[in-house]
Amino acid sequence: MTLETNEIQITPAAEEPGSKRLNVEIPATRVEAAERAAASYYAKRARLPGFRKGKAPLPVIRKQYRAEIRERVLRDLIGDSWKRVLEQEDLKPIAEPHVHDLKFEEGAPLSFQFHVEVRPELTLDRLGGFQLKRTVAPVADEALEEQIEELRAQKATWVPLEGERPKDGELASVSIATVEDGTLGAARQYQVVLGSGQAIPDLEELILTLAPGETKRAPVRYPDDFPDETKRGQTRTVELTLHDVKRRDLPELSDAFAAEIGDFDSLEALRAAVREDMEARAAREADADVRRQLIDEIIAANGLEPPAPLVQRVLGAYAQSYGVPDDQLERFTAEFRPVAERQVLRDLIIDQVAEREELAATEEDLDGRIEEIAERRSTEPAKVYASLQKANQLREIERGITEEKVFAHLLALSTVENA
Repeated sequence: MTLETNEIQITPAAEEPGSKRLNVEIPATRVEAAERAAASYYAKRARLPGFRKGKAPLPVIRKQYRAEIRERVLRDLIGDSWKRVLEQEDLKPIAEPHVHDLKFEEGAPLSFQFHVEVRPELTLDRLGGFQLKRTVAPVADEALEEQIEELRAQKATWVPLEGERPKDGELASVSIATVEDGTLGAARQYQVVLGSGQAIPDLEELILTLAPGETKRAPVRYPDDFPDETKRGQTRTVELTLHDVKRRDLPELSDAFAAEIGDFDSLEALRAAVREDMEARAAREADADVRRQLIDEIIAANGLEPPAPLVQRVLGAYAQSYGVPDDQLERFTAEFRPVAERQVLRDLIIDQVAEREELAATEEDLDGRIEEIAERRSTEPAKVYASLQKANQLREIERGITEEKVFAHLLALSTVENA
């Protein structure tokens, strides 16, 4: 069916889950009016030789500003067409549309096609009646002691060593210069904790062969996943000088150490607090696992398939976030496609249930959450709001509240057994 609104013809062309195409045709009379308006805009502002400002004839303006007028006409008419689409089509776009098949010739109608990514409706016949298991992993004594050791490492000091070659776990101060065509470049200073992955393997091996004060030239190979793409897989000669080596001196485990970490009367009080934090983390992980089980059950019970356009969009966002180079994009896409597919379906389920059950975060919900944050930070809610707004985190908090409400609703429809 073709719909007409203010002389703009909008015709649905094709539709698939996650996307929709719309043919748009704008009559030549409307295009001409837009061209006259654009020419008039530039005529009022143009400064052309031989004419006073705003007095140049329109034919001269059209010739001088041909590209600018065309761009302005397209921007205005495409923008107006998109507004009409939103008014008359039942769409839930998740992004701005793409314009394809543009035809713009003088004296003819303007035509093009909108490609729109939309949020599809899922058929959710079953949302509950599932048997879910909640398993909280116990906090092992070994894991507790590892956490205590991490706290010791944070409070450690570095003690200089005299005349010893470095070993893994020690801090090496080095200077490195690259040798290009026999010419030694400028040296740069680095501090490297050996064995921590801070330096490429060949450099670490070179450092381990030196004593403080020694210098050596050797070839080193940059790994294939090195951050600097220009060096990946390449072998270059470097000159490396080891200046000094320091060993980490860990503080003694004592009541004094506990007091330094925080407001703890004894080492046992610190251990108890750390265990409590680890148990709380384990409980949160168990809750997250229950949510994962629930989403998997809903997907399977309703035979849901992720819309390809939305999956591609998520994969593109992943690739951009991780800085994936073009030559690795295909492998990355194949590896992360299952993750993207599940993410798309999870978000669609949450959105649809939130809309159906009216569970989206309200302004009151957001205010309440901000007050909680302000209380924890011992500050004013207005300051917290301003800080979150500046960091563009308000939408993230709203989304979190919505998800909490949706999962509370969905979990009430199923049985959760504590294992």
